[in-house]
Amino acid sequence: MQPLTTNILITNSVRIKEVISTLEAFAPLPLQDSYDNAGLQVGLTETEISGVLLCIDITEAVLEEASRKGCNLVVAHHPLVFRPLRHVSDQSYVERCVMFAIRNGITIYAAHTNLDNARGGVSFEMADRLGLQNVEFLQPNDNGGGSGAIGELAEPISSHDFVAKTKEVFGVDCAMCNELMAKPLRRIAMCGGAGDFLLPKAVELGADAFITGEMHYHQYFGYEQEIQIVVIGHYQSEQFTAHLIQRLLAQQFPSLRTCISSLSTNPIIYI
Repeated sequence: MQPLTTNILITNSVRIKEVISTLEAFAPLPLQDSYDNAGLQVGLTETEISGVLLCIDITEAVLEEASRKGCNLVVAHHPLVFRPLRHVSDQSYVERCVMFAIRNGITIYAAHTNLDNARGGVSFEMADRLGLQNVEFLQPNDNGGGSGAIGELAEPISSHDFVAKTKEVFGVDCAMCNELMAKPLRRIAMCGGAGDFLLPKAVELGADAFITGEMHYHQYFGYEQEIQIVVIGHYQSEQFTAHLIQRLLAQQFPSLRTCISSLSTNPIIYI
């Protein structure tokens, strides 16, 4: 993995539509799930970019950070607008964010399930962080994309050590797991965010472990000594998405000023 670049020289030669084109070449919008609303959320695309702020979620604090840092484009993983707005006022944080962005000339773009389903996307980034080899889609589809990822560790590892490694890589204090496997683990499947729908596919492909961000309670049953389940939290599983996008933009626009939000927008606290 190449080191991230955060101190990039400012340029006024790149327009927002060029960045969007680059993002959509990597993660085409047709790859998004039917329920999703990825893509342009708010703002204009002909404008020249003063800076790009990268984040997981759009909140008022994130937009204020973008304004302070002189960034007129915010690229998020999760869309701000999932459903059509009937009005734009101060009644919800979504509406307030839309108003703030328009007032301050900030364009908002979201790369969500299209980035989840793209080769080299969110789950592939997870696999890279874990040092997996021979990574492929866990569940490929017919349009060149797919869901999740599966690969192999360089050497087998005990279940206990694998959970510890996963916690360290993703910076979590605890993980929700089923019964620890007695055999060593090597073939690892994963899906960022809410990926529990892929657990049966991971079993079918002979994965020794499956990592995801969320899983329903009853899905933990019935897999004892068949596959190691490791659930690390939705936000935690997707936290490196901004770094993925930053590398992509740095390759295409070496002088474009990008920065990763310094704010954690995870709404879940652990007490």
